[in-house]
Amino acid sequence: QAQLVDSGGGLVQPGGSLRLSCSASGFTLDYHSLAWFRQALGKEREGVACINNGGDHTDYLASVKGRFTISRDNAKNDVYLLMNAQTPEDTGIYYCASDISPIATLLVYEYDEWGQGTQVTVSS
Repeated sequence: QAQLVDSGGGLVQPGGSLRLSCSASGFTLDYHSLAWFRQALGKEREGVACINNGGDHTDYLASVKGRFTISRDNAKNDVYLLMNAQTPEDTGIYYCASDISPIATLLVYEYDEWGQGTQVTVSS
């Protein structure tokens, strides 16, 4: 059964860093575009970062550019999100997602496999 499992969330102080991980089982990520989304309480889910199947194209939500980095390791069947200089506005549940298309986007409806989500809280 195809499954994505998110991990790495937690409580971090403003200005701190976290690294999220997402592991796939039951299928290979080699031909998939991958993305991280987040959903804050009372808000819609939004795309944060995406990476194409070749790993040579990435895109980011404007508010996280320069602070977040998405990467992938096809040999491990994993995708990561490194988050630096975090602010309270980064608080939310973070989800990884995959799409068989080679073109990566930040659009929720493009993705068909989702992780269960991991909570990130940025607070002093």
